Amino acid sequence: MVASRSTTPVISLDDHVQEHWTEQERDNAALVVDFFQRLMNEHDFEYTLRTYGDGSYIQHNRAIPDQISGLVGYIRTIVKRFPAYSFDVKRIISSGDFVVLHSHATLKAEHRGNEAKGFIITDTFRIENGKLAEHWDALQPIDFFTRVLVLVSGGTIANNNPTF
Repeated sequence: MVASRSTTPVISLDDHVQEHWTEQERDNAALVVDFFQRLMNEHDFEYTLRTYGDGSYIQHNRAIPDQISGLVGYIRTIVKRFPAYSFDVKRIISSGDFVVLHSHATLKAEHRGNEAKGFIITDTFRIENGKLAEHWDALQPIDFFTRVLVLVSGGTIANNNPTF
């Protein structure tokens, strides 16, 4: 849920909880929501590293280095260029050890809520023993600028993990 275009978007787990979720599925979703809110919307890199940076984290997006520290470094680079980079989570699916976020990501605050701008992104996380263990994503640029941005910035391989 996006509070407004001028404020930091807030992901509200309560807006997405499903009655059929088990307690563990709700806990898994809460973990991912906290991680995503702090990293993608608040850009609180120190909190993210301190809270989620230990343990093994396999990144399946070939453009992003492994481990939470690799992801934080990648997001830091995006935020340097686009300080208002943020996610409006539209759906949360929690099933067993997996949590899926279906989101509208934007690079500029004035684009928040404008579904003709930004990216459609689906992030899939696997949780193991209460920790983020693996991440996959699928990204669809919406407008001309984001399509060109993906073409210009794509192609770099930062890990050797399989994509599936």
